[in-house]
Amino acid sequence: MQDVVLAMLAKEPAHGYELRARVRDALGPLGESMNAGQIYVTLTRLTRAGLVVASHDDGLPDRPDRRVYDLTPAGRERVAAWITEVSWPKPDITEFHLKLVAAAAARLADPVDLVDAQRREVMRRIREAQRAALDRAVDPIAGLLLEGVVLRLRADLEWLEACERLWTGRKS
Repeated sequence: MQDVVLAMLAKEPAHGYELRARVRDALGPLGESMNAGQIYVTLTRLTRAGLVVASHDDGLPDRPDRRVYDLTPAGRERVAAWITEVSWPKPDITEFHLKLVAAAAARLADPVDLVDAQRREVMRRIREAQRAALDRAVDPIAGLLLEGVVLRLRADLEWLEACERLWTGRKS
């Protein structure tokens, strides 16, 4: 969640409530059950880590303790590293989806390029798993596990192709 919050701040500084709304909107129905407190706990941790800085919002006299959060240079570096990270599969595909949304919103990267990088990684892992499954020395039970890995990776590949179609269509 930390990287997602940082990426959502990359476009512009925001209040905690605004960040929660951005993440919730990016996730659609999956974001409805998101705990608001999670954003504030994450912001506190990011501030302690020196990745985010908080300032008071003087624009609202009726809310004097409202804070606006912004990235520090170290926070911007971490976002850049996270956006380009190729680590697949993740146990939760919502993180990759949020990466695409944040990259597009803050113009950090082209979402289609991110999908392409992930696709190459999935293809590499499929080839590795298939080679291992074809090895005659592999125990049949382990071979079944490898078959499951290949099937999961193929499903991930199909999902990435759906992502590419959506983001390619949004460019038009």
